[in-house]
Order: sequence, then C-alpha cells, then structure tokens
Amino acid sequence: MAKVLIADELSPRAAEILTERGVHVDFVPGLPPAALKERIALYDGLAVRSATKVTKGLLAHAAKLRVIGRAGIGVDNIDVEAATERGIVVMNTPYGNSITAAEHTIALLFALCRQIPAADRSTQAGRWEKSRFMGVELSGKTLGVIGCGFVGAAVAERALGLRMKVVAYDPFLSAEHARDLGVEKVGFETLLARGDFITLHTPLTEVTRDLIDHRALAKTKPGVRLVNCARGGLVAEDDLAAALDSGHVAGAAIDVFVEEPATRSPLFGRDNVVATPHLGASTSEAQENVALQIAEQMVDFLLTGAVSNAVNMPPLTAEEARRLSPYMRLAEQLGSFAGQLTETGIKSVAVEYEGAIAELNVKPLTAVALTGLLVPQLTTVNMVNAPVICRERDIRVSETRRAEPVDYQTLIRVVVETERRRREVAGTLFGGKPRLVSVEGIPLEAELGRNVLFVRNLDKPGFIGALGNALGAAKVNIATFHLGRTAPGGEAIALVEVDQGLTPTILDTVRALPNVIQVKALRF
Repeated sequence: MAKVLIADELSPRAAEILTERGVHVDFVPGLPPAALKERIALYDGLAVRSATKVTKGLLAHAAKLRVIGRAGIGVDNIDVEAATERGIVVMNTPYGNSITAAEHTIALLFALCRQIPAADRSTQAGRWEKSRFMGVELSGKTLGVIGCGFVGAAVAERALGLRMKVVAYDPFLSAEHARDLGVEKVGFETLLARGDFITLHTPLTEVTRDLIDHRALAKTKPGVRLVNCARGGLVAEDDLAAALDSGHVAGAAIDVFVEEPATRSPLFGRDNVVATPHLGASTSEAQENVALQIAEQMVDFLLTGAVSNAVNMPPLTAEEARRLSPYMRLAEQLGSFAGQLTETGIKSVAVEYEGAIAELNVKPLTAVALTGLLVPQLTTVNMVNAPVICRERDIRVSETRRAEPVDYQTLIRVVVETERRRREVAGTLFGGKPRLVSVEGIPLEAELGRNVLFVRNLDKPGFIGALGNALGAAKVNIATFHLGRTAPGGEAIALVEVDQGLTPTILDTVRALPNVIQVKALRF
C-alpha cells in the first residue's frame, strides 16, 4: 500500500480521499525539519502547503518518495531541481485558489485607493478625520497586470468590470488570448509607464526576482500604486520603501514578503501601505479546493500513473496511462536493450514512432525509453529525470512520428549514436506484448525474457551448433533461440533466452568461439 505524509494543515477531506482510494495516510502537520527528515524515508508521497520547506537535504533522505503535492500554485518552498534529479514528480494546483487570489487583489486595490485600513484605525481611535482620507477612483484608471496566467486573467476580468483599462505584460500571452481577455498586450517598460495601478501575478524565479526594483520604479508614473499578491521577492522591499518615502509611489498593498512570517519589514508602519499576512489563498473555499485537488492528483499518480499539473514532467491522464501501458513496457525494453549494448559515450538518441502509436501521447514513452537507455550507466534515473540527465550530459534527443504504418501496424524505433557507432533497435506489440522485430537493421522477432544472451557474429557454418554446445557444456538451459542476419555470410545476431544468469566464465567461453564479434548478457 502506498503511503502519503500530509505535512501541513489541509482540509480533513484530503486525507479521506486518499484513504478511501486505498492509500495509507499520516496527517502530521508542523513537524520540525529534523523530525521530518527522520521519517520521510517511509513515504511514497508528500503533501504540503507553503509552510514545509522541501529542501535538497530533506530529499536526500526520501528514498521511496515518488511525488510531492503542493496544495496551491507556488512551488518556491520546494527544491524542484533536486526533486527532478531524484526522479520525484512535483505537482501543484494552479486552478484551486485563482479566484480567491484574484478577489484578494481587487480587495487590496479598493483598500489602497480609499485608504481603508488607516481610516479604520483612525475612526476606531475616536478621531473623525474625514478630510485626511481623500481617495481616488478605480474607474477609468489603467491597471497594469504583470503575469496574465490564471490569477492575472481573473484580476483583469474583474478590473474590466470596474471600468478600468487593463494593459498586460506576459511573455507567454498571445495576441489572440489578450484580445479574448479584453486586455492590451504591452511590453514591460510600456506597462510601467502607463499603469496608474500595477499588480503582479508571476512566479518567483531567478529572472523575476526583484523585478520591481529602483530601476523599474523610476520608470513608473508619479503617484503609481503597487499591489503584490503573488510572491515575496518580486519586489525589492528597500527600493519600494525609498520610492514611498520620496512620494513617487503613492501607496502599496503587499500580501507577500521576502521573509515569511514577516515580523519586520521596511514597508511596515506606513499609512500608505496595506499589509496582509499572505492571505491570497486564505478562504475556506480555496483551501478546500486545493486540498481536494492535490489529494486526487496524488492518488491518481500513485495508483494509475496519471500525471496532472506537474511542474517537472509532461501531463498524462489515467486513460492515457492505461492505453500506453503496453507501449511503456516496449519503450523501456528497447531503451534498455540499446543501453546494455552501449559501451561508449552517447551523443544522441532518436525515438521514432510509426503507425497507431504516432497518434497517441508519446512524450511519456520517450521519457521511458531514455530511462531504459540510461539505467545501465546510472542507478537513480526514471522518466522524470531522464530528459534532464540527457540535457546535462549534452545528449541530443529527438522524437519523430509517422502516422502511416510501414511494415507493422505500430512500431517504436530507438536509434542511438555513440562515440563509436550507430545502434538501432525496433519493436512492436503482438497480442499486447512487446516484441523485438529489428536489431541493427537485421530483421529478428523475439520476446525478451529475464536473462538473454546477445551474440553478434559472422554468419559461418557450424556456429549455431558450437554456441549450443558451449551453453550445454556450461549447463545453461536454453528457453528460446532467435536468429537474424544481414545476408548469407554477413553479420548475424543471436538472442538466446536462458533460464539462469550468465556468469563471466560462460561469457568468456562464448566470446572465445570462432567468428564471434560481440557478446553481452542482458537482463530485462
């Protein structure tokens, strides 16, 4: 039974969903880092919000961990790179709290333009300072939206309903989608220059860190007001404080801080700053939604292999996982076959799909083929980190499809270029089972059993008998024997499935036979 640790406060319904579908759940929120490190090795899955820090050091103790689920959008509390290196899927819930975050942004816009927090404090202190709190209207003003994903688009929609003009900067926003949203797509500096209000809705990366610094603030309108409900670190807090002091920035509403919990900040203690303690996703509806969503995603992955909303691998539905299951085994065997024969550095890998398989989602199959190829050289590799490992090792990976079948109704071919040679292996499905149909361009049909002897030799009379005698003398029982050759007298290949493992002594005996070119013991 798969085991999941819920390490942060989540709706109780999340644990119920996991349990109902046959997953063991431990709900232990608030574990100190040392205690979490001690017990993480027991679990296949880890569910967190933003409080638990999933560091590289923690993951080094997570021997069984297969999936990390973040109940929310941001994954900056998770070392995604370290998780990917260890082959761990990292999922988030990009839809569950988008409405709540957008509504909080609009609430902060209203609070900022009408100075509601400061007016509330003054009034409850017994002072009636009506003339002190002169506000500004939102209607007719220009809102600059930085980042127009789910949350940014929801904010834009609500701002348009308030009769605001909306300009948006997002490198991934198409002109067509901008038209559909009713916003004007502009460049970053244009947005800074035109926005009466600016709101941020972008993830925190090395590119976006300190996106709004003194240089960016200098390009904004005098009297601009800024809202950040996205991530602490997008705004350089000291630079914003200086711009508030100078009066260039009229006000700011900040829900997220560089350091959280934020007990100190250069932005605190100002009437023109509205501060909230990371409340963007804090509604009962949003917390329920993200908890249920991450529980469903994690259990689907653990039980069916379905991957949704992963930040480090392609999506794969449960139905696709079911349909691709026999092809997964085939792709893994083809990659493994090529990998076990490879003795020098790999320069490139091409995975080709022909016939019916070319119509399916082949991204997971390519990842599985790469996994099989790399496993003989690396122990900690799976379909999550295999593509990353190839990039790190400068192994070029290509993927081609041909919908029209050539020799078989469906075919997968793996072509590996090494420092010394080109190696090719192809296979198909017979009765839903993997079947090898070509090795090095030599036609040859074989099912791959647990232990297989691979022999490449010159096609000379008496070789098959000599090979059989050598195996018989070593008391190796042959299960199946498959042969292929380029032409009479040319190169030939024998794939011999045997009932036991092949020792180095047996391999040396076969290697010593006349006309042998290469001998390998393969395991599948």
